[in-house]
Amino acid sequence: MNAETQKETLGFQTEVKQLLHLMIHSLYSNKEIFLRELVSNAADAADKLRFEALTRPELLEGGAPLRIRIEADPAARTLTIDDNGIGLSREEAIAHLGTIAKSGTADFLKNLSGDQKKDSNLIGQFGVGFYSAFIVADQVDVYSRRAGLPASEGVHWSSRGEGEFEIATIDKPERGTRIVLHLKEGEDSYTDGWQLRSLIKKYSDHIGLPIELQKEHHARKPTSRPRRNGRPSTAPMHCGPAPSPRSATRNTRSSTSTSPTIRPTRWPGATTRSRASWNTPRCCTPPVAPRSTCTTVTRPRA
Repeated sequence: MNAETQKETLGFQTEVKQLLHLMIHSLYSNKEIFLRELVSNAADAADKLRFEALTRPELLEGGAPLRIRIEADPAARTLTIDDNGIGLSREEAIAHLGTIAKSGTADFLKNLSGDQKKDSNLIGQFGVGFYSAFIVADQVDVYSRRAGLPASEGVHWSSRGEGEFEIATIDKPERGTRIVLHLKEGEDSYTDGWQLRSLIKKYSDHIGLPIELQKEHHARKPTSRPRRNGRPSTAPMHCGPAPSPRSATRNTRSSTSTSPTIRPTRWPGATTRSRASWNTPRCCTPPVAPRSTCTTVTRPRA
């Protein structure tokens, strides 16, 4: 996206200001509903695109599969909900996000009961779910472009929820809406992949679109045992000469013995070597020359 143009600052209508105050202070105990509302809005945008594309197939702009993508950046403390649905024009962003005309704010305020759980369920019914983002974020940025409009007619909407918002024209090659939440201090749990998956399963399991989450990479713990043929060894590691079968069976040698007791085999008239030099297995220690057990046999004189 290039530099912003036609930037201006506008004020929320009175009813929207009341709603923002309510979202931030009264629904604080059930703040996780913000993700439910933003994912539902993204799914609605995809449904609207499908409907309008029935008569205007060019709105699909190549026919890429519809999806919702959620990205978290713990370092920047941001959470992004991105969709490739119908998107918003500049006029629609002002109307839907800044005034009472389209949001249903007045009807929502009239139906408040004072019960936080019931009131949080009313949010989606009156189309004011977008404002629930300010429960966990101190700034919300919306980047959008309506399907069918040129890339140069994208829109950037930004607000800190304090009574006014900024809007500007930007370049946005892809259609759809990307909402970036700048999370408040202490809301870092909403950048955790496990937490996000749990909330999506809890609130948005019925959504018919694929919801994409970034893959988390965890460092592999080092293996304490050496690898053999590319696979971790499961057998205990043994360094040193292998115990002889006879000594292991009789259990007559101490565990601190440096070499097995093997009697040399002699043939008359020849000098032979010990079987220990034949049977000693390979080990992880550097090869050491075996101790000589050769015996010279002298034939008696006739």
